[in-house]
Amino acid sequence: MPKFKSHSGTKKRLKRTGTGKLLRASTFGGHLMTHKSSKQNRQHRHKEIVSGSDMKRIARQVPYL
Repeated sequence: MPKFKSHSGTKKRLKRTGTGKLLRASTFGGHLMTHKSSKQNRQHRHKEIVSGSDMKRIARQVPYL
């Protein structure tokens, strides 16, 4: 049985939780932050859990994460 290659870009952007879920960075928090409210900017610092509908597709990219 051959080994799978993990997607290098996905590896760097995700982290596995203790329960097996995947954490990702919050969207819309990369740039153009000056016109957004302080509350929005604070909330973008936190990680979010990958949604269930995307989980199967993304988990296939990083089988050993």
